[in-house]
Amino acid sequence: MFALDTITHRLKRGCETMAYPDGPPPALPDRHGGALRVDATKCVDGCSACVPVCPTQAITRPSGVPVALDLGRCIFCTDCIAACPADAITQTRDHRMAVRRREDLVLGQPGGEELRLAGVLDEKLRRIFGRSLRLRQVSAGGCNACEADTNVLGTIGWDLGRFGIQFVASPRHADGLLITGPVSQNMRLALQKTWEAVPDPKIVIAVGACAIAGGPFVGHPQVCDGAAAVVPVDLFIPGCPPHPLTILDGLLRLLGRLENGEHRVASGGQEGQAASR
Repeated sequence: MFALDTITHRLKRGCETMAYPDGPPPALPDRHGGALRVDATKCVDGCSACVPVCPTQAITRPSGVPVALDLGRCIFCTDCIAACPADAITQTRDHRMAVRRREDLVLGQPGGEELRLAGVLDEKLRRIFGRSLRLRQVSAGGCNACEADTNVLGTIGWDLGRFGIQFVASPRHADGLLITGPVSQNMRLALQKTWEAVPDPKIVIAVGACAIAGGPFVGHPQVCDGAAAVVPVDLFIPGCPPHPLTILDGLLRLLGRLENGEHRVASGGQEGQAASR
């Protein structure tokens, strides 16, 4: 009787897994503004109001450049938006932020006016992985926010397994690592050994500001300022924490599961001209 009630209840609820990426992506919540946009042409000469308010030194004024914003360091606190008198830094509501190269996360500099989204793995790796991915998640000193949003992808609404992506218990069963946290000194050796235990060829994905650049702990002697100081990183997914949609978008682009997976996105959040990687 209990089993029949359970089956009946499930039939009444129907399919609760979102249609994305076949359908439109779910809307970001109001508290999540998505990627930031930098319009250096609006910067007032001599103005540096946004620089001192950034808690992670993500905003700088390099020589000859009005302003540069490092999305890898950014914790999306929006203090810079409130401090800027010219509205040169704004939110885009765009969930897409994953990139293959660390330097692609720096906006505002020449050549960095647009966010170059992650392209697919090379042909050899795609052939080996077979458009699927087994990942060992490593929390290297994280606060559990990025870990929580990663775990959300395994719930019924997201159903990460339908894309052939799964988290595994052992690095020896994995194709790569998904790392969160700033990599504390106590986790450095553990991360190195975990990476060495993954059979070749392998990939590394850094999720969140901490795993990319140290986050709010950047520069502290007890952290390594991100995973790249210990292991080579193949995909950077910024955020503090990144929305589950941002994480999923990055993973699908890496596997070539999204249309036009290799392209530039204008800093205003609209797709630009396709660009091969």
